Amino acid sequence: MKKWTVFMLVFLLLLSGCSNKEKEKKPVEKEKTVTQTETEKEQPEEKTVAPYSYPLTGVGSETSTDTRAVAVMINNHPKARPQSGLTKADLVYEILAEGDITRFLAVFQSEKPKNIGPVRSARDYYIFLAKGLNALYIAHGYSPEAKKLLNRNYIDNLNGMVYDGTLFKRSKTRKAPHNSYITYENILKGAKQKKYSMEKGPAPFTFLTEDELKNITGADAKSVKIKYSNGGISNSKFEFDAATGKYKRFSGDEQTVDLETKDPVLVDNIFIVEAKHRLIDSYGRREIDLESGGKAYLLQKGKVNQVEWKNKNGEIVPVKNGADVPLVQGKTWINVIPTNPGLEKSISLD
Repeated sequence: MKKWTVFMLVFLLLLSGCSNKEKEKKPVEKEKTVTQTETEKEQPEEKTVAPYSYPLTGVGSETSTDTRAVAVMINNHPKARPQSGLTKADLVYEILAEGDITRFLAVFQSEKPKNIGPVRSARDYYIFLAKGLNALYIAHGYSPEAKKLLNRNYIDNLNGMVYDGTLFKRSKTRKAPHNSYITYENILKGAKQKKYSMEKGPAPFTFLTEDELKNITGADAKSVKIKYSNGGISNSKFEFDAATGKYKRFSGDEQTVDLETKDPVLVDNIFIVEAKHRLIDSYGRREIDLESGGKAYLLQKGKVNQVEWKNKNGEIVPVKNGADVPLVQGKTWINVIPTNPGLEKSISLD
């Protein structure tokens, strides 16, 4: 009996040992779990392209951008500075009016400032530029040549000579003729009264792609000075800010900012074109040839290239070897200077 008991104990011990060995031979494998984060890392990030883009800036939009531009004559006399609304302009033309004073044609399409001004009088060559953009033209007053165009309804327009005190308001902090302002709300109100359509935007400029933007070449130009007169009353300067990739604008040594917000004017493209100017009266008014094309400088991202300009269906565009030169997406400032003295004597690059 004792022998049988010993035998059974030995047998059970051997059986238990074999079972443990089998368990050691077949370890239980843990299932590998893939987290959501690891899955996301494996998938390349897709770039979304906006379905629309603004014609004068190239900036993308999720909603339709086919709305009419508004072109406003803005005063640049020292007593009119700082101005209101310039920071939101997609495009600004700066051209001599009379004497050595320049005037701005500020074109708004992608952004709508609350207040714009001081608004100043019309000149025929500004009207032609606004017409080329299919813009609603806003001015307060006119030269004899401009008045003829406006009287025959050459362009849809609202003029402060008709709407002074209604659509146009006078600032009490400035003296005439440097105190006429108009709100964007009143521009739309006036367009409705006159039954002007605010649909159909301007023809789009040509813009650089993201890959092309990385490969901009040209001579270094961190700043540019534009001389309009010996007196210097309208001389301007642009300085490249590497942090933002944009140019700051100055009238003389005073930075151009918005009167209300104090935001600075920041520009992505500076396009300086040379055009024939001719005095037409004793008051110093001019006839300016904005049709024939000519020499030009284009500054982008701290680089400058000598190009040419042409009038393409009313829009002033840069060209080289017969092809349009693309712009950097963003805001553009076009300075028109006289062929006499010309680019070489009027422009200082640094």
